[in-house]
Amino acid sequence: MWANWDFHVSFDARAGLIISLASIYDLEKHKFRRVLYKGYLSELFVPYMDPTEEWYYKTFFDLGEFGFGLCTVPLQPLADCPSNAVFMDGYYAGQDGKPVKVSNAFCIFEQEAGRIMWRHTELAIPGENIREVRPEVSLVVRMVATVGNYDYVLDWEFKPSGSIKVGVGLTGILEVKGVSYTHTSQIKEDVYGTLLAHNTIGVNHDHFLTYRLDLDVDGYANSFVKANLETKRVKDNISPRKSYWTVVSETAKTESDAKVQLRSKPVELIVVNPNKKTKLGNYIGYRLIPGSLSSPLLSDDDYPQIRGAFTNYDVWVTPYNKTEKWAGGLYMDQSRGDDTLAIWSQRNREIENKDIVLWYTMGFHHVPCQEDFPVMPILSGGFELRPTNFFDRNPVLKTKPPTHEQWSNCTTKS
Repeated sequence: MWANWDFHVSFDARAGLIISLASIYDLEKHKFRRVLYKGYLSELFVPYMDPTEEWYYKTFFDLGEFGFGLCTVPLQPLADCPSNAVFMDGYYAGQDGKPVKVSNAFCIFEQEAGRIMWRHTELAIPGENIREVRPEVSLVVRMVATVGNYDYVLDWEFKPSGSIKVGVGLTGILEVKGVSYTHTSQIKEDVYGTLLAHNTIGVNHDHFLTYRLDLDVDGYANSFVKANLETKRVKDNISPRKSYWTVVSETAKTESDAKVQLRSKPVELIVVNPNKKTKLGNYIGYRLIPGSLSSPLLSDDDYPQIRGAFTNYDVWVTPYNKTEKWAGGLYMDQSRGDDTLAIWSQRNREIENKDIVLWYTMGFHHVPCQEDFPVMPILSGGFELRPTNFFDRNPVLKTKPPTHEQWSNCTTKS
């Protein structure tokens, strides 16, 4: 338990870090309310874009083929995690059945970093100087997995406002190949990447991270709502304006209704509890605020994309099924694409007012550049689960202000 959050942290050989039973305390209702039953990274698809004989097979599924838990590395105090962090070990069953310990598998720490939780300066009252600001402190749970050449930093950040931010950092060493070229002027053919150093090509590739988010928004029976933002024309000359946009909500009844490609049209994606409303009559919910948007560019009939068909949509919603844990299938290293999220969803099951699971894929197209070599500075992305009419008002409105102190180099009076 931390501040107004209560959740469980666990370790899995395949997923690595798992967050479960996440609930937030509602000061007005005087109770904890469930948000997330279980959330974790389900698969990481990394296809390289060199179709030559030596490289065409380099299309990795890092969780199913290697295991993020098995690739978790010990975190280094004061480098991977700040001085106020506490550490947890992870354990998994070895090939002989005996427990294998991963020291410092997770770190947990409060993060301030000068961020603002909310603020307002009132300027409309003459002669008055009204200013209210509250600094933000959040709790971060972190792990790092090193899969071959890449290091992945995974964060789950819990905010007092009720938001859960999931962060991803990519760093490490690029996958490179040797060539005879020492200058770009010598290149007369497609080398499938960027010349990073003499005789060294960094090959173009993707990273698609698919998260399994079993949301239980104030209860397990939920629905998925697509709040479409649609342009409307002003009619009958009632305004000098010619147009505006409005929200047209659509509740997904089956799995096919819930498949979303986020670049197609503006939309807000909300998981609501259709059985509960706020005092003002709005459905209680949490919305997904997407991060990096990158769709797969491989053709649908390309064998790697058949295996990775779960990336064809940014968002899928399925009814809860205890066997459907891994987007790429249970046995990813033997997969022919016949046991993936894309196949399960073809059953087009009912999802309205059910125990549902939201699957979200965050993608990166990586065109290597010279700054990425020899060790790549971290490339960051993420997404947010944010309360949407979950509370009756701002849940951190009553946060106490910090103690005012006079700083020698600050000219503003407290």
